[in-house]
Amino acid sequence: MSLSRFNALQNMANRPETFLWEEERDAISIASYFGENVFGDEAMKKHLSEAAYQSVKEANLSGKKLTKSEADIIAVGMKEWAQEKGCTHFAHWFQPLTGKTAEKHDSFFTMTHDGRVIEEFTGSALVQQEPDGSSFPSGGMRSTFEARGYTVWDPTSPAFLMESGDGKTLCIPTTFVTYGGDAQDYKLPLLRSHTLLDKAAVPVCQLFDKDVTKVTATLGWEQEYFLVDEALFNARPDLVMTGRTLLGRSAAKNQQLEDHYFGSIPERVYAYMRDLETECHKLGIPVRTRHNEVAPGQYEVAPIFEEINVAVDHNQLLMDVMERVSRRHHLRVLLHEKPFAGINGSGKHNNWSMSTDTGINLLSPGKDPAKNLRFLTFFVNTIMAVHKYADLLRASIAHAGNDHRLGANEAPPAIISVFIGEALTKLLNQIANGKKTDDAAVKRAIDLIAKLPNLEMDNTDRNRTSPFAFTGNKFEIRAVGSSQNCAGPMTVMNTMMAVQLMDFKGDVDKHIAKGLDQEEAILMVVKNYIRKSKNILFEGNNYSDEWKEEAKERGLNNFTATPEALDVLGSKTAAELFGRAGVMNARELDAFYLVQLHNYVTKMNIEANTLLELIHSFVFPAAVRQQTELAQNVAALKSIGMEDAAEPQRDLLKELTKLMNTIKEGAHKLEKSLEKAHHADSVREEADIFCHKVKQHMETVRTAADALEGIVDDQYWPLVKYRELLRV
Repeated sequence: MSLSRFNALQNMANRPETFLWEEERDAISIASYFGENVFGDEAMKKHLSEAAYQSVKEANLSGKKLTKSEADIIAVGMKEWAQEKGCTHFAHWFQPLTGKTAEKHDSFFTMTHDGRVIEEFTGSALVQQEPDGSSFPSGGMRSTFEARGYTVWDPTSPAFLMESGDGKTLCIPTTFVTYGGDAQDYKLPLLRSHTLLDKAAVPVCQLFDKDVTKVTATLGWEQEYFLVDEALFNARPDLVMTGRTLLGRSAAKNQQLEDHYFGSIPERVYAYMRDLETECHKLGIPVRTRHNEVAPGQYEVAPIFEEINVAVDHNQLLMDVMERVSRRHHLRVLLHEKPFAGINGSGKHNNWSMSTDTGINLLSPGKDPAKNLRFLTFFVNTIMAVHKYADLLRASIAHAGNDHRLGANEAPPAIISVFIGEALTKLLNQIANGKKTDDAAVKRAIDLIAKLPNLEMDNTDRNRTSPFAFTGNKFEIRAVGSSQNCAGPMTVMNTMMAVQLMDFKGDVDKHIAKGLDQEEAILMVVKNYIRKSKNILFEGNNYSDEWKEEAKERGLNNFTATPEALDVLGSKTAAELFGRAGVMNARELDAFYLVQLHNYVTKMNIEANTLLELIHSFVFPAAVRQQTELAQNVAALKSIGMEDAAEPQRDLLKELTKLMNTIKEGAHKLEKSLEKAHHADSVREEADIFCHKVKQHMETVRTAADALEGIVDDQYWPLVKYRELLRV
């Protein structure tokens, strides 16, 4: 057996079955320590003056800018709180276009002009820092020699303490911008889109309720992930380098019995989950749900809904905490969308809705006729927004990892459609087919909703194959990848909904100006939208070939690969949407497009080169050993006159040699296609070569190597096998 594989399995087998968790913490209520590492309301009230506290709240609610003196007071209070908890450093915590988070730590320690040592944290240090960041992907907006990049405090997301070992760092959520103020991160466009949605939604809400003055987008994400033993992880170079297995023959038993889904949580995993939840709760992340997912070794964690900006920050923070905590338990978290071939991959379902400052969920139907029409308005406008901008929504979830997952049995296809259920489909059809919009028609339409079953409950079966599904009081965007920053798709969702609501208000005003009653005008516009957007609605099996043909006839695009999906970001539609919205200017949009292409190319290049290393350093040496042993056995039998007895060995030797030749030829073609990609004239051309050439040769090599794994003596096979990886 391969030494590294043998040692890894021995380490796992010999590990003591004792599991880490805080017994004392576990024995007390979550409420007693929830948010203890967050500079939230309780901490601010204790460490800030009433005036400073109110200034932060106003900045949070209305976007009011803080004065220098207010920032100084807040910084002092924040430092006092952090130091009470043993913190010595602070960091502006931001989300560059790498998809990960970033931070540069500075100490509170400084020296005065006369050499005295003091500890301070000023308002200027709180509000803005210059972390350089010239090596972050910029899409050509910044050169390495033009190093200035600024992080700017986001007061709408609370500061928190990150614990790492015995150390603690005060982390301040920030945006990341260029010297000229252009966005170079995921957060600033998200904040802009959220502000725009508020401004667009409030006037529509006030058609029904004049007391509404603020609308907030909400998000509840569901994070799927795999856990593997740390020793086995380290024995798989492909997992270490790429986060997924580039080779691996399916285990005889994987998920076909469906016995892992919602099954009993293994004790080792249970210990990890409890530890993770404790760390999350201390950071104010309201995780509530945990369970086994479909594939062996796959799990899920999900929180209570939050305001969208905070929810995105919490998901990014969660992914960091998941990895930190897993190491304590000698585990590794896999967030790749498809770490193992042949079994379910991982997604991050984004449950999106809107709520008002009067406590109303705008996508929640009610029994009051006025509320029903309000629900209908926001519901239909959401469908209309997806109808107009489906391709942009698809582009927002396009990346190398998700290409392996979309369209498989556990994920929706790349065709964007909307599922609303049988009851609401009938309702919309009745409204759309009405011959006349008058007072009686208005009453009939809104009364229909009151007579329907409870739409927030199980009025219809869930369609797990739909990429965009209404689930009672929210829309679930099911196509987001597990490793992705939620801010990307949520920025697109907020933006397209905001622009759609502005169009809706304009259309209603036009009809009112022509003398129609407000309710009549609203229903007339809604009816028109239902008719226009019917092609985006689909209630059937999104996996079927019939749907692909039907979608094509409907004019719906099927961008199955990242490069073609990302091309939409360079379209006139994208430029007009983001330009009109003010969410991303032309420079930012172009830079974002180029960065996404570059990320795709880079990840594919890493995978291809890692695969070549695995073939040359692991697979071929193992195959040669098996080949030599078989050849020696055939020769030995022939030498003693038993040539006929060697027939099985000869057949196996021929099969093995044929597979080796296939791998050799595939690896050669892979190397040639890589060379061609590196000499491409543009990053778009390079991405196309990776997508349609490199990927194809990688699959050829993998298929042969996985077949080889099935016939090479187990003691010679150097890579940890699926049957060993998929157990914790």
